[in-house]
Amino acid sequence: MAYEIGKLPLEALISPAARATEALVRLDERLAHSPVSDGWIERTHFHDAVAAMWIAGDLVHLEDLVFRDEEMDLRTPTHELTRAQMVVRKRRRALSQARDWALGREGLRELSGRSGTVTSVRETGREGEGAPAAASADPWDEPETDQLAEEFAEIDAVLSRSSRLLAGEAIPPRTAPQGDERLGILYDLDWDEDARLTEWRQVLDRTAELPAVLRAALALDAWHDIEVLQRGDWVGGVLVAAFLRQEGVTSHHLACLHVGAQKIPRERRRSAGRTERVVAHLDAMREAAVAGWKEHDRLLLAKERLEFLLRGRRANSKLPALLKLVLSRPVVSTGMVQAALKVSRQGALDLIGVFGLRELTGRGSYRAWGIV
Repeated sequence: MAYEIGKLPLEALISPAARATEALVRLDERLAHSPVSDGWIERTHFHDAVAAMWIAGDLVHLEDLVFRDEEMDLRTPTHELTRAQMVVRKRRRALSQARDWALGREGLRELSGRSGTVTSVRETGREGEGAPAAASADPWDEPETDQLAEEFAEIDAVLSRSSRLLAGEAIPPRTAPQGDERLGILYDLDWDEDARLTEWRQVLDRTAELPAVLRAALALDAWHDIEVLQRGDWVGGVLVAAFLRQEGVTSHHLACLHVGAQKIPRERRRSAGRTERVVAHLDAMREAAVAGWKEHDRLLLAKERLEFLLRGRRANSKLPALLKLVLSRPVVSTGMVQAALKVSRQGALDLIGVFGLRELTGRGSYRAWGIV
C-alpha cells in the first residue's frame, strides 16, 4: 500500500519538529559526557520495551522483564514477556552496530525478524506454480527482469492453475514463501511484508530534503499506515530510533520513542488527519527526551549519593561493582547480585543493606531492590 506524502503543511510542523530536535539533541549531548550514560542506556532498553507492550495493549511488569533478561524467571514467561525481551535485544543489537547498519539490508532483515534468505510470494509462484530460480530473493536489490514480463508470468501461472483445476487435477495448496519458517496458520500468505518494507524504506528516500526529526515522524506515521509487519508493530519504533541515530540527532543513544508515545493520547496518535498524527509523533519524541532528562538527573544524583558511601572502603570492596549493577538495571534481586559479584546470598543482602536500596516488590521472598 502506497503512502502518499503530498504537500506538507510545514507551518504546522516546523515548530513541533524544532522543539523535538532541541530536546533530543540536548539529551544526547548530556549523555555524551555523563558518567552514568552506560547505565542510563541499559535501563532505558527495559523501559522502552515495557512501553512498547503497553501501547500494543499488553501489560508487562518491569521486574519480570529484568529477571527474564537475566534468565532468573520467577514464573513461566508469558508470550507478552517474551516479546518484550525481544524488544530489549533488538534495541541492544541496533545500538551495538554502526549507525547505518539498522536501515541497511542486513539490519532491516534482522530487526524485522526476516533474517536469512527470504523469497517473496511472487518468486515461489503466487498460485502454487514454480518461478525461475534466478529471481532475486532480496526485496532491495534492483530487479534484472522486466516487471511487465513478471506480471505476465504470474497471469500465466493463474491460468495454468485454473486449467488444471477444471481438468480435475489435484492442486497442492499454497505454502508459505520458501525460507520463511513461520506457521502459515498464523500469517496471511498474501501479506507481502517485503514489498511493504520496501515501500516504507522509500518514504525515507522521498523525504531526504526534510529535517531529520520531521522525516522520522513521517516514517513512524508511514509504518503504521502501511502496516508493514503482521506482527511486531514495535519494530517501527526501533527502526526510527536507529534512523535518528544514523542522522546524528541521537549519536550517543537510542531514543525511547515508545516511552514518549505513552504520554500522548491515543486519539492523537491514531487521528484521522495525518498532520495531527505527525505532530503527535513529534511531541512523543520531545516527551521521550524530557523523560530521559529526568531519569538521567535522578541516576546522577543517586550515583553521587552512593559514591559517598564508598569513601574509606578497602580496595577489594564489592560495593563499586554493586553500584555499577544497580545503575544499569531498574531492579536487582539477590540472585542477580550473587551472580554478578560472586558472593553468597547473605553477602548480597549485606551489600544491599549498605547502600540502603529500596525494596520495590513488597514481597517477603523473591524480593527486588532499586535506587530511590
